[in-house]
Amino acid sequence: MKVPAILILLALLLSVPLSSAESQAEAQAQEAGRERPNILWLIGEDLGPELSCYGHPELWTPHLDQLARDGVRYTRAYTTAPVCSPSRSAFMTGMYQTTIGAHNHRSHRDDGYRLPEGVRLVTDRFRDAGYFTANVVHLTDDPDERFYRGTGKTDWNFKYDGEPFDSNQWQDLKARQPFFAQVNFSETHRGRDWDTAHQNIEKTADPEKVVFPSYYPDHPITRHDWAQYLNAAMALDKKIGYVLELLERDGLAENTIVIFFGDHGRAMVRGKQWPYESGLHVPLIIRMPSKSKPPRGYEAGSVSGQLISAIDLTATSLSLAGIDPPTLMQGRVFLGEKAAPPRKYVFGGRDRGDETVDRIRTSRDKRYRYIRNYYPQQPFLQLNRYKEWTYPVIALMRELYEKGELDDVQARLLAPTRPREELYDLESDPFEIKNLAESTDYLEIKQRLSAALDTWIQETNDQGRIAEPPEIPAYWEKRAKENYESRPKKRIEIN
Repeated sequence: MKVPAILILLALLLSVPLSSAESQAEAQAQEAGRERPNILWLIGEDLGPELSCYGHPELWTPHLDQLARDGVRYTRAYTTAPVCSPSRSAFMTGMYQTTIGAHNHRSHRDDGYRLPEGVRLVTDRFRDAGYFTANVVHLTDDPDERFYRGTGKTDWNFKYDGEPFDSNQWQDLKARQPFFAQVNFSETHRGRDWDTAHQNIEKTADPEKVVFPSYYPDHPITRHDWAQYLNAAMALDKKIGYVLELLERDGLAENTIVIFFGDHGRAMVRGKQWPYESGLHVPLIIRMPSKSKPPRGYEAGSVSGQLISAIDLTATSLSLAGIDPPTLMQGRVFLGEKAAPPRKYVFGGRDRGDETVDRIRTSRDKRYRYIRNYYPQQPFLQLNRYKEWTYPVIALMRELYEKGELDDVQARLLAPTRPREELYDLESDPFEIKNLAESTDYLEIKQRLSAALDTWIQETNDQGRIAEPPEIPAYWEKRAKENYESRPKKRIEIN
């Protein structure tokens, strides 16, 4: 049937206001979204403050250096655990892993364990406030730029029902503001991306010029391993630059708070899985949008020595988005009108790592670190197959130890026992080599930090006081044997 022309014209005329109204509503929704800031977490895996903006030599991280010049660089930021799953369980909830039962590395994945009542992922809290959430894997669809990807890592020590994020696509962010998103980068985590990092950067670190702690032997294997770590950090910086370009390209930079940090310290001997500076100290850079009013406590281009715990990033991100963190949350707000008083201490620790049973707790003020070993009868370098098979410097140190070719500081890592307590003056001894715990000159400092740790353990209900059933580490030992003992140990070929 032929439709009269007058009806067609009438339909067209009527459709114009409707289409215009829809467009106007969409524009208003986008404008309302822009009134609240986007939050973007950029997370480097296994990354200490080994960046050029932190003064580390023989590497060049220009994009992170610029981010630091445009924002605030924090020099005393610490994770609460020196390995991924407990650390991530903590900063994704704003709670200490020891409080919520997520302290043992690789636990509660399939046993039905649930987070304590009132403890939720930060993404849930953002979504309740109308935020879109993403853990970005796909930064681009260009097949020639497959290097530019996120890992989508979660790795929590608890089971989550449902989808913790709304998307894994960068392209979804522009139309879904405000958003809380994160991009995880694996270059500084040992594995394929670490091994190939030097292929993705223009200038590589010279093994002959690298500088590393003296508790490692000065050997070509050590030098090449450290150089590759720096190469990985430079490859990470290249990816960070790409993400910052995407923010500009998509018009997101003017309303996005960028927070860059490491999920814990470097994947080196006495780094990852050890709650020293080398395992807990991470870079932290925060850049506020240039067009927004800076929050109280923020000054672009500055450097802050304030003590920051990684769980504080959770509370602070919520607060900057206008969301009040729940009173239950142990993380503290450190920027803005609702900032809490600065921390006097930060706390951390480690528990079972894979098959390796341990319990260590630590407290740190602005100058000193106190460490308490609950298994002093165990060696520093207990057997951990993941590390034995993937850290070439461990094999090197064991070989040199047998030959008597390590100095006293290096040999300490191979000693059959360890001290009950450790205390280090980080101002004069940044690599934590000289243990002052037995010195009467430092007795008052040790007692103060020890008392602070006791209070924290009690007030936060540290679940590490309860040992796991022996069948759990036995299960992980069996898994570790299956996964590693059939593989060759990681070697470094020196040309």
